[in-house]
Amino acid sequence: MVLATVYPSAGCGTASEPEGSRTPGPADTSLPSKGHQYALTWEFAHIADFDGELTDVAALAEDDIWAVGFERNGAADPQLLHYDGKRWKREPLPGALGPTDYAPVIDEVGEDVLWMRPRTDRVGTGVNRWAQWDGTRWSAVPSPPPGKLGLLDAADPDNVWALADEQTALHWDGTRWTTTRLPYRASDLAVAGPDDVWAVGGRSTGPGTRLSDGEHYDQPASMHWDGTSWRPVETPLVRFADPVPPEPSAGLSQVFVLDSGEVRAYGINSFNHGEVELEPADEAIRLRWTGSKWVDQESVLGRCARRTPVGQDDKGLFLDGNWYLTDDGRCLKIKRRRLPLSTGAGKGSHQSLWLTEIHRIPGTDDWLGAGKVEVNQSGDPFSAPVVVRLKRGG
Repeated sequence: MVLATVYPSAGCGTASEPEGSRTPGPADTSLPSKGHQYALTWEFAHIADFDGELTDVAALAEDDIWAVGFERNGAADPQLLHYDGKRWKREPLPGALGPTDYAPVIDEVGEDVLWMRPRTDRVGTGVNRWAQWDGTRWSAVPSPPPGKLGLLDAADPDNVWALADEQTALHWDGTRWTTTRLPYRASDLAVAGPDDVWAVGGRSTGPGTRLSDGEHYDQPASMHWDGTSWRPVETPLVRFADPVPPEPSAGLSQVFVLDSGEVRAYGINSFNHGEVELEPADEAIRLRWTGSKWVDQESVLGRCARRTPVGQDDKGLFLDGNWYLTDDGRCLKIKRRRLPLSTGAGKGSHQSLWLTEIHRIPGTDDWLGAGKVEVNQSGDPFSAPVVVRLKRGG
């Protein structure tokens, strides 16, 4: 297999190749675009020369972009890539970073600073070593917290929150890490502003968690940090209509803060499928905070109805699975290019783009994504690690 490199100024695909084969899924019920006004396409900024995938991307500027991933060569060999405005180049992992046997995580903790941290604690000591990039060099992050952290969100380098486990949150104030206990299990958190942090998840006690027949029913939960403590916030109860299906469970998995400051939460009401003949459909939970209570979001048409946001620009929301919801309610599929034939992908190959992260380049309207193109074909299927850049218009 041969993989090619494509620079941001270069064209994507070839004239003989079709464009934009879709990610596998049910029929497209999205609304059509008005000519080329809303046309969106992921174009290749870089195709790495190894079989594997990219798991994260971050940028401080147009000429300072970093991506991490792994090469599939019998193990998940970590890879670090850097774009300096002229070309992409493989770089060694920073010496300040602790040992890792998987792709590390890159966190944007401000407009001028990136943090890189191991995804796993290979040596099992619980002592972490993190690295930070200031646009010029990698150095050690002072006093990173012990143990393996999950999600991390930052308003700025002196206001960083992270989940250590389901009921433990950590806060960095620029000087030290403070540990706080959450009222309920948390799956996600988001910083909305100073002394304004939200976490969402589920609870197994309290109102709505027991049915009349004694069966257990987890309920959605939300929590808010007001600068002093985490407080539980009343969250709407969720329940299937009778007869309730076996082993029901409802919870929130994501909290997202819009640029306007509005807080939204997303989750699902589900059950143990396959135990009864007549099953209801899983139900999406979509809430927004009014400032005093959670209410249902406005309904969304088409394929965007069950998808959750991964980013926002000044015209709408990027959703998981390469979809886009405009502010006026249009649900659009973000198209993509096919890999050039020089990568080893055949003309008749089935290709699907899977992005793990998307980010805006600071100070611009340009968006980058990192992930892989899965190429299914006879003889030589492979995964091409890619960085993509969003093209707007026809």
